[in-house]
Amino acid sequence: MGEVSEINAVTIASTGLDAAAQPLIAELVTDRVASRLTAQDPGLWGEQARDEAAIRLGWTALHQSSRPLIGEIATLREQLLDEGIDRVVLAGMGGSSLAPEVIAKTEGVALTVLDTTDPGQVADALAGELARTVLVVSSKSGGTVETDSHRRVFVDAFAEEGIDPASRIIVVTDPGTPLAELAEREGYRRAFLADPHVGGRYSALSAFGLVPAGLAGADIARMLDQAAAAAEALSADSPDNPAHRLAAALAAAHLEGAEKVVLTNSDLGGPGALTGFGDWIEQLLAESTGKQGTGLLPVVVESIDAPAFQMPGSDATPVAIGPARRGAAVATEGPLGAQFLLWEYATAIVGRLLGVNPFDQPDVEAAKQAARALLDSGDSGDADAASGARAGETPLLLAVGAVEVYGNAGTDATPDDLDGVLRTFLATVRHGGYLAVHAYLDRLDDASASLLRPELARRVPAHVTFGWGPRFLHSTGQYHKGGHPNGSFLQITGQAERDLAVPGMPYTLGELQLAQAVGDGRVLTERGFPVLRLHLTDRAAGLAQLIRAIEGL
Repeated sequence: MGEVSEINAVTIASTGLDAAAQPLIAELVTDRVASRLTAQDPGLWGEQARDEAAIRLGWTALHQSSRPLIGEIATLREQLLDEGIDRVVLAGMGGSSLAPEVIAKTEGVALTVLDTTDPGQVADALAGELARTVLVVSSKSGGTVETDSHRRVFVDAFAEEGIDPASRIIVVTDPGTPLAELAEREGYRRAFLADPHVGGRYSALSAFGLVPAGLAGADIARMLDQAAAAAEALSADSPDNPAHRLAAALAAAHLEGAEKVVLTNSDLGGPGALTGFGDWIEQLLAESTGKQGTGLLPVVVESIDAPAFQMPGSDATPVAIGPARRGAAVATEGPLGAQFLLWEYATAIVGRLLGVNPFDQPDVEAAKQAARALLDSGDSGDADAASGARAGETPLLLAVGAVEVYGNAGTDATPDDLDGVLRTFLATVRHGGYLAVHAYLDRLDDASASLLRPELARRVPAHVTFGWGPRFLHSTGQYHKGGHPNGSFLQITGQAERDLAVPGMPYTLGELQLAQAVGDGRVLTERGFPVLRLHLTDRAAGLAQLIRAIEGL
């Protein structure tokens, strides 16, 4: 269990921030916050959060309570391998996909993750060898629309290949959910019922994180050992508690105006590098703190050399995941299992220091309801790429090359070229605010869309975040609507070369994907935020055209 001499190390490299954090650390020690959190005291966040907290603190003991899963997962994996089934596909969103993906990447094992409604990305997953494939359907609520759509598509695909779908579907959900009932009714191969007292974004060390990663071949026993080795220090009412230090540093910075946390892996390519860990932190921190007009917005950047990390300004705290290197105000080191538990403790404590309930997500449902309303009304899409009906009340403003422009560019007048549209829209980005780029595309085939973040970051006076839609709706979506109200939102949607029907449902994946983009855009617009949607009628050509236009600004 003692893999490293310091199971978790939190370095506050900025002397000014360290000094500002010390009174908060002393307060946490005096109030015995760490030990009370370990004891699952629901009163830590005030009376308004007590009821929710009372059913959301099981994660503090997962390093112990999840141990029976080790043998169960190993046995199931051996059975699958004996049958020639060695390809694991995970259908899950948010907390059901981010942790297992990080575990698999860090461990170097293959796991195909479907956290998308993009028909091309789903079709590519179907094009794998179904004879070798098991599908893990993972949903805490048991009713996640994206995940249910994946399940329906794979059930039909298995059946068409002459494979009994029930023999190839493994479910992870909470007890008593519609998915749990479906698994029993359909006779799915195995249903893992997770601890219902663990919220999705705190579920990394539960069945949601461990089942998919373990079936893919990750060493989940080691992951739990790492967390167990860190638990004692994280529970201690001591100024040396690394969770105290991390939480106090983030909260002290926030009190001084640093409402953003710039995250990067400072040890990419090094031994033990936590690949993709920033994306997991992004959901945990944004969804836990981004409410009541406050919170911490994670900005995940490509490396410590990114300008956002080296020159963050007064509104952001640069945090290195790994050794403290040039530019970092804070650094967190330790193996993956320990880091999961550290950040969960620290985030819950930050919620207390900011005065918010870190376990609810009051604004997440708005975009889901808007998307459902569009699907029910038939107003989510149109076979004609130039149809203004596609965007509900946001009309087509301009079509140039492979790019169509929808929404409000920021003024009453609409520029007549893409460069002008972009300049007008980017002028809405506030100094000290942020620009969020949301790409409702294939995050594998359309990966070049991620280049938009650093290119735009060089051209606006604010931090730029990037998220793949709709997965960010289960992550930073809460912050965008409930956090500091100073965002501008650039949506990228694209024409699908091939669409996929969702069996048993009156819509296709492409229609669902577009409804999610349009629905979220509508909610943001109604709340007064600048929103611009660029629709790519040809994805490759449109992305190239858009990147060229941005480079020319």
